[in-house]
Order: sequence, then C-alpha cells, then structure tokens
Amino acid sequence: MSIETINGHLYAGGADCTELAKEYGTPLYVMDEDVIRQACREFRTSMEECYGRGMVCYATKAFCCKEMCRIMAEEGMGIDAVSGGEIYTALSAGFPAERIVFTSNNKKDEEIAYAIDNGVGRITCDNIEELYRISDIACEKGKKVRVVLRLKPGVEAHTFEAVMTGKIDSKFGFAIETGEAMKAAEEVAKLPGIDLVGVHCHIGSQIHEIAPFEKAAEVMFDFIAALRDKGIKISDLSLGGGFGIKYTDADKPIPYGDYMKRVSAKARECCDRLGLDMPFMMIEPGRSVAAPAGVTLYTVGSRKTIPGIRTYIGVDGGMCDNPRYALYKSEYTALLANKADEPKDEIVTIAGRTCESGDLIGEGMALQHAEAGDILAVLATGAYNYSMASHYNRVPNAAVVMVKDGRSRTVVRRETFEDVARNDV
Repeated sequence: MSIETINGHLYAGGADCTELAKEYGTPLYVMDEDVIRQACREFRTSMEECYGRGMVCYATKAFCCKEMCRIMAEEGMGIDAVSGGEIYTALSAGFPAERIVFTSNNKKDEEIAYAIDNGVGRITCDNIEELYRISDIACEKGKKVRVVLRLKPGVEAHTFEAVMTGKIDSKFGFAIETGEAMKAAEEVAKLPGIDLVGVHCHIGSQIHEIAPFEKAAEVMFDFIAALRDKGIKISDLSLGGGFGIKYTDADKPIPYGDYMKRVSAKARECCDRLGLDMPFMMIEPGRSVAAPAGVTLYTVGSRKTIPGIRTYIGVDGGMCDNPRYALYKSEYTALLANKADEPKDEIVTIAGRTCESGDLIGEGMALQHAEAGDILAVLATGAYNYSMASHYNRVPNAAVVMVKDGRSRTVVRRETFEDVARNDV
C-alpha cells in the first residue's frame, strides 16, 4: 500500500483514509490499484528476464472480484482459480479462459464440467478419483483436457503449520517419495480425454526464504526426468506461490526478482544435469500481489481498560471481515488514520464486534491513544480478508473501494441486511 501522512491524516493511494471512511462507511476495504499493477509487472518482468517462457498466475483465492480479474487481464497475468465461483467471476469479467488454471483439492463434478465447457486452459488434479472423473466428463463431452498433477515434494518451508502444504502429511496432492505420484502419472497417461501436460507443487505461504523454493524445484525436475524415463513427457512446471510480504517490522520480504533469479538458475542447472528441455514455467503469487495493496478501515466504538491486565479498543468489524488472527494469530500493523502523525503511546488489544471472545484483530499492538469515533487503519489486509469474510452474527460484508491517484471507486458494494437474508425461504 502506498501510504503517507499528510496534515496528521493517513493517505492511501493519494486518498485521505479518514475521508474515505466518511464517504463509504466502515468497515471498509481499501485497495491501491497502482500497488496491485506494480506487483504484477514486477513478477512478469522477473519471469521474462530471468527465466523466459512462462506465465504468472494470480491466485484469486487471495482476493477475488470482477475488477481484480479485469486488472489481471490488462496486466497480462494468468489466473489460478480454486472454485467454480472464482472461474465464473473471472469469465464474467472478460478474463481469457485459456489463461485460467483450475486448482483445488476436491472439485465437484459440476465445477469440472463448467471448466471444460468454458475452455479453461489447465486443470490441476489432486487425487486419483478426480483423475477418473475428469476423464469421464471429458469423454462425455468429446473433449481432451490439459491436466497438471499436484505433487507433494516433501519440502517443509519455515512458515505457520496450518499453511505448510508441501510436506507428506498434507491434504493436498500426490506424494513423490512414497511412489504415489509416479503411480498417478502412469495411470493418467492411460486415461482417455486427458492430456497430461504438467506437474505442480506449492510448499506453503508467507515464506521469507528462497532455499525451499530451490529445493522444491530440484525435486520436481528429478521427478520430471523420472517420468521421461518411463516415456511420459512433461511440458509444464508450476512451482506455486507463497512469497512472503511485510505485515510488521519483523517481516523481511525478499524482492520478487530474487526468487525468480535463483529458481531460474536452479532450473537451468537441473535441466543441464538431467538432459531436459526447459519447461513452460508457472508461478502463482496471490498474497504478494494483493496483501500489500490493502488497508482496512474501522470506526472505534469503545475503549475498555481492565487495570493491570489490558485495554480493549472495540471496533465495528473483526473476525467477520478479517478472521486471520482468530485462525492463525496473524500479526498486523495498525494506526489511527485521523491521528497518523501522533506517537503510538499505548499497547492495546483490538476487539471485534461479534459475540465471540476470540474475535480479535490483534493483541499487544502499539497504537495512538484511541477514543470513540477515531478511524483505525489495519495495514496489509488486501489478501485473505475480504475473501475469507463471513456472515457470522449475520453481519453484512464490507464494501471494497479501489483508489488511484487520489480518486476512489466502489468495486464491491457494501451488503445490506436484505443481502444477508436474500436466500432464506
């Protein structure tokens, strides 16, 4: 997020956050369009300059709406979608179907059929039963589907346990070291209606190291060579995403280009060693595109001090619009948008509005002295906030506005009580 302080107020993307709160209400998700586009360009440039032939696929699970898909199309990105709903959103925004990769761990038959009917470019398969279902549906429709196998390379990145996805004990993908992945590849090579074009892995999220990505690449290339030796040719390799971003001063994100530079060097080294052609490379940044572009605004409603224990600052949002602290104890940086130039002189717990004791946005957070009516800004909330929002306590979902050059526009309307009850009968 491009933020600055002007006359004591926090500005994002050139817009006064205090004024945005007045105009649109709170809670409010604010997304900086220039930050989103710059991240896309940095990823694409690093792919082109360091590796060459490939596609950067934005992982829409991080933040998905029609406007985000339009931006991805304009920036020449691919999309990594994990549900029929994400595919629908992308297609309804005019996103090219051939640049969509459908990746999820338990697809419904109707989602598979929808993806095939609409010409989605690749379907990433997670389990053997799904392979058979893709084959059956493709044959029923008289089509051939480009399939990528999701593999577990057995690489553990240093990240939070719940978002480590590349180790053997994971619900995602086929394990390489147990022989499961080879068995699946040999089986899919026999199935009608399927063209096995690639392999995929994703080792975790919020990773601040490059070595795990290099190790994963090495394991995947060794597997591609093993497939070749069995007569199975692989043209595509996806190394997933998981690139870390800065939530607090303790986070030290690595420049995007450094990832691609070292992984590309590892890819060339592996191909030379194994006698392989360089595959078409895909990566899937999600958080690293969306999270830094976002800030969430709240209105402070109460202040409750328990002497000798803590001070609670109550806001008009919480786990309904950001469940990540409740789920993962994820840390954020916060400040008061209308007192942005004042010192953070107290340590507080930011409490949400739902009837749940665990509804917190953070504990032990440094903040300016907060009073009712102040506007609280929580930074780096562009990913996994709106997309994980819920209607717990029947709270309507917040609006999303995009800011650019000081101007703002609504890209997702604020829900009403009527919206929350719309499907009741």
